[in-house]
Amino acid sequence: MKTAILGGGVVGLCYAQALADAGHTLSGICDPQPAAALQTFAQVHGLAIHPAPGPWLDDAELVISAVFGTLALEVMRAALPHLRSGALYVDMSTADPADMREAEALAHARGQRFADVAITGAVNLSGARTPLLCAGDGATQAAQVLAACGAPVRVVGSRAGDAVSLKLLRSIFTKGMEALAVECLLTAESKGLRQELHAVLSDIDEGCLRETMESMVRTHIAHAPRRLNEVIEAQRQMRLTGVEPVVLPGVQQRFEKTVAMLSARAFDGGNTAAALAWLAAPDKA
Repeated sequence: MKTAILGGGVVGLCYAQALADAGHTLSGICDPQPAAALQTFAQVHGLAIHPAPGPWLDDAELVISAVFGTLALEVMRAALPHLRSGALYVDMSTADPADMREAEALAHARGQRFADVAITGAVNLSGARTPLLCAGDGATQAAQVLAACGAPVRVVGSRAGDAVSLKLLRSIFTKGMEALAVECLLTAESKGLRQELHAVLSDIDEGCLRETMESMVRTHIAHAPRRLNEVIEAQRQMRLTGVEPVVLPGVQQRFEKTVAMLSARAFDGGNTAAALAWLAAPDKA
């Protein structure tokens, strides 16, 4: 399959190599400021490096976009007039989900297919074997192509934008947990209790992450006043050990908001969906 790459950074270069190894014919790479690694790759494979999308794209059956998310829609608009009918455009950037949906609509209008592909790991560590999520009308075909490169791929929907939305939802959890882990372990280390802390948290290790998250939400409302006090005390303990909390003040605000909501209206309990509906209700007003 003739393949063009838009963006020759770490991601673009990684998948360019993986696709070449899988038997794809690379027709060109677009990068206005090619790094030395990209220039070397292009020389080895006899490829031209183009500063912008243009007529050089007209024979590509597959286009992989690996540009910055803020530029993704702009680059796609520039590329579309040069793409053949039926071409598959795969956007691997972390673009706004709304931009992904607009890009899919633009592709459809010109008889092309579109796939939103979200990278859910570190390409610089795992290379083309980094887990991927695919969405959009071209998701199934994109998944087949990328799986042939060794990537673990999951199709998560036929609507473009769903893959990147799931990636960003995952980031709320993983990046939030990362920041909390930094604060928690800094404090534990300063108290000489890091190893003991891991033992105390072993029940979370042994449990199901999904059930843990849902249980936290189900019990959050009723126990928010007491848990708020724990958050405040935890910050006091951090400061006593010389660690200034950065994340926990935001956690405190979350609990304070719930406590304020409880003072205005009761929560009768229920499952996770009921708790989420109660928590979301003020935002719908």
